[in-house]
Formats: sequence, structure tokens, C-alpha cells
Amino acid sequence: MKKCIKCKKEKPLSDYYKHKRTKDGHLGKCKECCKKESTRNREYNIEHYREYDRKRGNRQPKGYLKEWREKYPKKYKAHMMVNNAVRDGKLFKEDCCECGSNNNPNAHHDDYSKPLNVRWLCAACHHQWHAKNGEALNP
Repeated sequence: MKKCIKCKKEKPLSDYYKHKRTKDGHLGKCKECCKKESTRNREYNIEHYREYDRKRGNRQPKGYLKEWREKYPKKYKAHMMVNNAVRDGKLFKEDCCECGSNNNPNAHHDDYSKPLNVRWLCAACHHQWHAKNGEALNP
């Protein structure tokens, strides 16, 4: 257990980021406080970060999206159908079905031939699912 220097709450070490230069090997601020501080900093300096993002540019080569859409038409169609259904209020985002997080969940398809049959997973759980199980059916 460790007491956060920001929120003053005592939390388990798993709630702190690792930092090898500190005595106990973890930051003094809990993950939650670090994230809040980072978000506040970005909002306060939004023009700086927007300019940085514009200069950094897109990481994929120019024709990447077109090639991906042609290579995986079922995936693309399923993604578009989910996006449109969410936009139109026919499908609603839910909390992550693995960890319960409600931080911008992703629609996960177990089978792309059933485009509106999705499970909602946070980015971390979605990544872990694919690392463990590979690609979904009918890509």
C-alpha cells in the first residue's frame, strides 16, 4: 500500500506506475491522478498539442486506408455499419464487458458476417483479446 501525493488516498502499488529511479520503484502519484493531470495539461495547452499533432502527421503511408479497405471489405463494412448504428441511435456503447471500464469502448466483432453483433471492450482489453485469440471470424 502507498499514499498518493496528490489525492492523499492510500492505494495498492498496482495503482501506481512503475518508476525505477524512485525508492520503492513506483511514482508518488497514483495512475488516476497522473491521467487527470495529463488531461488537464493537454486541455490547458491544446494549441501546442494540436500543432504538434499536425506536424507529426499520419503515421500510415498515403494509400494505406484504401489498400486496407480493399483487402478487408467485410471488416470495413462491419465497422461502418456499427459507426452508423451508433450515430443513428440504433446501437449504444456499453461499458467494457471484461473490466467494466467506460472509457471509450471499442466494438469488437467475433464474426464479421454479423456486423451489428458486437461486444464492447476498452482499448486495453480489446488489444489483449486479439493478442490471445488472433483475428475474428470472416475477416
